[in-house]
Amino acid sequence: MKAKNLIFGIPVLISNLLMLSGCKEKQYYEDTGSVFHTLYHIKYESTRDLSQEISDELQAFDLSLNPFNKASIIAKVNRNEPVAVDDWFTTVFRKAEEIARLSGGAFDPTVAPLVNLWGFGFSKMDSVTPQMVDSIRNLVGYQKIHLDGRKIVKDDPRVMLDFSAIAKGYASDVIGQLLERHGVKNYMVEIGGEIAMRGKNQEGECWRIGINKPADDPNGTDQAIVDILTPCRTCGIATSGDYRNFYVKDGKRYAHTINPHTGYPAAQNILSSTVVANDCMTADGYATTFMVLGEEKAVALAKTIPGLEYCFIYADSLGKHRTVYSKGLSSYLTKP
Repeated sequence: MKAKNLIFGIPVLISNLLMLSGCKEKQYYEDTGSVFHTLYHIKYESTRDLSQEISDELQAFDLSLNPFNKASIIAKVNRNEPVAVDDWFTTVFRKAEEIARLSGGAFDPTVAPLVNLWGFGFSKMDSVTPQMVDSIRNLVGYQKIHLDGRKIVKDDPRVMLDFSAIAKGYASDVIGQLLERHGVKNYMVEIGGEIAMRGKNQEGECWRIGINKPADDPNGTDQAIVDILTPCRTCGIATSGDYRNFYVKDGKRYAHTINPHTGYPAAQNILSSTVVANDCMTADGYATTFMVLGEEKAVALAKTIPGLEYCFIYADSLGKHRTVYSKGLSSYLTKP
């Protein structure tokens, strides 16, 4: 009788042990690395370390949308090689097309030849003449390239794509989606300054995201914070500014944000554009768009985009720094 009870008890014991082994306690992990020639920093709450899964996903993403990776889909598209685009490429292309249309072309994913001409792309800058700008402007225009199923069709084979102003934001979204597939509910993914976030930090509080003071700082050593955002929502946050990526030639300052309409570096009054949106890809794309538009047109466009909030630091007519916030973003602000 005792032996029979023991035999019947073994499955129960095994079941209890399996249940206990599957109930690992959650903890916060941190993961850092580099992708797209920039750094990433990720914090998340999980029952296990997901760094390998994160690295694998980023490397796969790199093979889709990094124009500097010769093996990537976008590089092959730019070289006019036959290639079927993937879901990531399609998603970014459609979003870039949407922002370009809504902004009247202030955002344009075909601006790559102009970015390259001014020394912020694939080659070093040399003397730029108006004739060179005018010639290359003929190759720029989001209407000159189309997505037909899984195939890119160009009106001119010299048209090139550059998703640099939107792809890092989407990469942050992609890693957030990866974490969610693994059951993660609290995370902060930052890739090159573009952030996707959900839930709370390890102190059980809303994630705190700093807005840097715009100051000429190409080395990124000046990290002075002017405001802190604490949006307790699943969202994306992106900041665009010309105070980190610029050069000076013959006494004149040239910044990396190019106006697709003029062909020249944007010379608007916005110094820093911070955007909060429902996803980081959208925030990333509009942060750049607003730099091209300038403060007044940026505010007008922002009001038409559902779920989008903004903070613009700009220079007034006397050169004094001013800040304008959307009503929704004001509610997220915490002073340092």
